Amino acid sequence: MAWPDSPCAYDEVVAIFANGPGREEINGFRLSPETNDRVRELLLKKSAGTLTDEADELDQCVQFDRLLLLIRSKALEQRAARGA
Repeated sequence: MAWPDSPCAYDEVVAIFANGPGREEINGFRLSPETNDRVRELLLKKSAGTLTDEADELDQCVQFDRLLLLIRSKALEQRAARGA
């Protein structure tokens, strides 16, 4: 689900996995500067107590961050098991 007129981590993560990335592409994947700016904005709002209906968007970003961390960790684990 994308939020109108704002970058969305969901869209970016789906796009990279739709292309069947290899380990190096997954490891090198970074969200766009626009999405990073949006996440910073949401975090600042949360800290200031002004986050409203955007809480779901921030939660989604946090979930994707955790998911990517787990995927990268698994890729490194598999690489080490293969001795590469």
